[in-house]
Amino acid sequence: MFGRIAARYDLANRLLSGGIDLWWRRSLVRGVRRHAPAAVLDLATGSGDVAFALARGLSPDTRIVGMDFCLPMLDEASAKQIRANNPRYSTISFKPGDGLDLPLGDATFDAVTISFGLRNMADRHRALSEMRRVLRPGGRLWVLEFSQPQRWFRPFYFFYLRRILPWIAGTVTGDRDAYVYLNETIEQFPDREALAAEIQSAGFTSITSNGLTFGIVALHEAQASGNFGNA
Repeated sequence: MFGRIAARYDLANRLLSGGIDLWWRRSLVRGVRRHAPAAVLDLATGSGDVAFALARGLSPDTRIVGMDFCLPMLDEASAKQIRANNPRYSTISFKPGDGLDLPLGDATFDAVTISFGLRNMADRHRALSEMRRVLRPGGRLWVLEFSQPQRWFRPFYFFYLRRILPWIAGTVTGDRDAYVYLNETIEQFPDREALAAEIQSAGFTSITSNGLTFGIVALHEAQASGNFGNA
C-alpha cells in the first residue's frame, strides 16, 4: 500500500495535516537533541523526513540509520537525499529492514525514533521489543504517533478523518483506499495511557507522553531498561 503512494506521499502529508506535521517533527527532534545521541535509528523512516530533520537538528557527527521495509519509500528517501546535496545528510544511511525482526545487532543505538509507523506494525509488542533490543541500556525511544483527541474535539476530528481526508488523499494520490485504512487505524489506536503501558511491557521505563494539537498526536519518550532479556 505504501509502495503505491510513495511518489505522492510527502505532498499528501503536507495537505492533510495543513503543514502541522513539520511542527510535530520539530518537537521530536528537540527531545532527541537534549540527549545528544551518537547513533540514532529512525524506524519506519518512509520517505526520510524525520531522518533529515534529525540530521539538521543534531550534531553533525551523529550517525543516523533510516530503516523501512517498503523499498519504494526508501527509493524516495534516497532520491531526496541526492537532490538536497546537503552535507549534513551525509551521515544518514537508508537501509531495508522489518520492524518485527530488525537486521541489527543488540545494543547498537543510543536512540530510536519512530513516527507514524508503530500503528502499522502487525505486532506492536514485538516491534517495541525489537526497538528495545537494539538500544543500549539507558538509550532512549521516541514514538510520535496519532492518538485519541480531547473529547470536545473528537466529533470534528472524526468527521474529517471519515469524510474529508479520504477524498483529499484520493484526489492527490489516486489511492483513496490507502487513506481509508489510515483513518481506520487511527480510530482504533490506543490512547496515550494505553500506549505507555504497551511501551512499559516491552522493557522501557521513565515513560512520558505529550499530547500535541488537541491530542490528535502524542509524543512518547521512554528509557531502555538495563536488561532487555527480561522484556
